[in-house]
Amino acid sequence: MRLFVAIQLSDEMKKALVACMHDLKKQGVEGNYVPAQNLHLTLAFIGEYDDPAKVKQVIESVPLPQFRLSLSEKGNFGNLLWAGVKGNQKLKTYVKELRGALRAAGIPVDEDKFVPHITLIRKAAAKKAYQAHLPKAEMTVKKVSLMKSEMKNGKMVYREM
Repeated sequence: MRLFVAIQLSDEMKKALVACMHDLKKQGVEGNYVPAQNLHLTLAFIGEYDDPAKVKQVIESVPLPQFRLSLSEKGNFGNLLWAGVKGNQKLKTYVKELRGALRAAGIPVDEDKFVPHITLIRKAAAKKAYQAHLPKAEMTVKKVSLMKSEMKNGKMVYREM
């Protein structure tokens, strides 16, 4: 099964991101828009791994400090458009400790530098210049979730384990 560790977003945060995506659509930005229920912030991508119980044990062993998550800049990785979050030392430290603990337990974790972002559109394309207007939104993070991603009827579905 395909696994990742993520922060589930509050309804307020999802509403702000959906408003931004509607605005981009109105400006003619095409691509694969992420459905509201799939919006999240990935902390550690594990990929194919068949022992979710082991992953959960590791997650529970790393203390999560409570912190505020606020939308800030927007950006892209090639044609992937995302919303960023304000620089957050507690978040960065937690991700470093979480990924280290997962590796120490022999669980494969992506080695990419952690750039906190929420994917909005995959394969984004526009015929003319556009502006991504990111509304102000923030939430308090109190937990992280082990997520499973799978294809159902041609759509990617994320489910908390």
